[in-house]
Amino acid sequence: MLTELHIENIAVIEKADIEFRKGLTVLTGETGAGKSIVVDSLGAVLGARTSRELVRTGADKGVVSAVFESANAAEWFKENDIEFEDEIIIQRKISAEGKNSCRVCGTPVSVAQLRELGALLLDIHGQNDGRQLMDEANHLAYLDSYGEYSDTLERYNAAYTEYRVCKREIKRLSMDEIEKERLADSLQYQIDELEKANLKIGEDDELSSKRDLLRNSEKLTEALDGAYNALYAADQSAQSLTDEASALIGRAASITDELRETFDIIENASSLLFDASERIRDFRDSLEFSPEEYDNIENRLSLLKKLRRKYNTDEEGMLAHLDECRKKLAELEYAGDMLIKLNKQLEKHIGNCKKIASDLSKKRQAAAQSLEKRIVSELRDLNMPSVRFSVSIEPVETEMGFDATGADDVKFLISANAGEALGRISKIASGGELSRIMLAMKTVFSKNDPIETMVFDEIDTGVSGIAAQRVGEKMSDLSRGKQVLCITHLPQIAAIADNHDLIEKNERNGRTYTQVKELDREGRCLELARMHGGDNVSELTLASAEEQLRAADNYKLTSKN
Repeated sequence: MLTELHIENIAVIEKADIEFRKGLTVLTGETGAGKSIVVDSLGAVLGARTSRELVRTGADKGVVSAVFESANAAEWFKENDIEFEDEIIIQRKISAEGKNSCRVCGTPVSVAQLRELGALLLDIHGQNDGRQLMDEANHLAYLDSYGEYSDTLERYNAAYTEYRVCKREIKRLSMDEIEKERLADSLQYQIDELEKANLKIGEDDELSSKRDLLRNSEKLTEALDGAYNALYAADQSAQSLTDEASALIGRAASITDELRETFDIIENASSLLFDASERIRDFRDSLEFSPEEYDNIENRLSLLKKLRRKYNTDEEGMLAHLDECRKKLAELEYAGDMLIKLNKQLEKHIGNCKKIASDLSKKRQAAAQSLEKRIVSELRDLNMPSVRFSVSIEPVETEMGFDATGADDVKFLISANAGEALGRISKIASGGELSRIMLAMKTVFSKNDPIETMVFDEIDTGVSGIAAQRVGEKMSDLSRGKQVLCITHLPQIAAIADNHDLIEKNERNGRTYTQVKELDREGRCLELARMHGGDNVSELTLASAEEQLRAADNYKLTSKN
């Protein structure tokens, strides 16, 4: 559940700290006081899209922090390599330049990561949910989220994926003879070109080094000859002088053993000089080349450069491309046989999809019957006594009789009043009815939803009178298993809350400031009286507010028993 929310320099809120508790919490206040900013702040701290306009005018940045207590996010922390704690502290900073900085328990995270975490902690429902409900493309997803057949859905998704892969492969191999011949000629030309090149990995580097060597052969030969003469061939070479020194020290060592080690060192030096001279001579002899050899290297390097430019890769990549061309050419040559095999596999995949889709349809029919009863029961509790709700399931109109979602076209139909025929929600339901239908669905779906906190942002729009009271009672019932936060303008809903926060807007020194204040019993009476009568708060409206609170207390007491 959400326990704390800190808002700093967000829109008209300079600084606000809100503590949240279990049960139903309402936030009320005059229009424009900043109630929606609280919801926007919650969305921001949970990864919703934001803009620099959210930052309070004149501030460098806006900050939103939230504290949650939830075990539902343990797997997310494990996947993101962040140590899981009992208190989940989330912070998001938004600079005036539009830059974002997000942290979870002190660890920097991306907005995408924050959005994934937020989806596990809190669910925000606003007036847009009504539009989603009217969009029939969403009705199948609503039904599937209610039905307990996720294993069948997973089986169907896997079968449909296999079907699509097989169908794409058939399409790739199915071509007319002219196109097939054109592709075969292109592949054969590339194969011939690359095979003729006789490519070797690393050849370019090897040839480049040899070319550089040959370019400087004259200077290199001169240096090698000079070194060989200095070490070995000249009359006064290092080798001859070392040998002479060795002979002299040898005679001296025969007189005193103290020079024996020195003699060994000189002897070793003589051997090393001889070995170095031999190496120089052998390398010098290997430099013999003809002008034709240099031209051949240049031509070969030019060819490799041309091929690299054409195929946009190195020798290793060209060899891989050669293998791919051979494979594709072989596929073309045996395309007929492969198509026969693939078409048999496709028939099998189609049969598998239809079988699982049939099983899925049966489970959807059963779930639809249960959902209809549950929704009707909830709506009757919400002062829609004559409502009828139906889940229409018809076969999808596709060539194969199934699509990515199965074999069913799902629509929600409703009759809000007695004597009216069932019709599409978008054509039948009013704004207030849409709010109640959505609340009923959220109440039903919440039982299978692990998210612990739900936020309703003026979902009671278009509702009044007894219907408003029923909406409040339904939210109170819902709050027994969930933490529920509700932004409302209706006193009937505010009265039944367990906790009540007032959002007020004031002006100081030409600036607008919004503050959030927790109300006690007396404060709730005053706020309910204001919600009923505006500025005209009288003894009568205060008494009416107190009576409303007592009635709400009585409802919560009796409904628990």
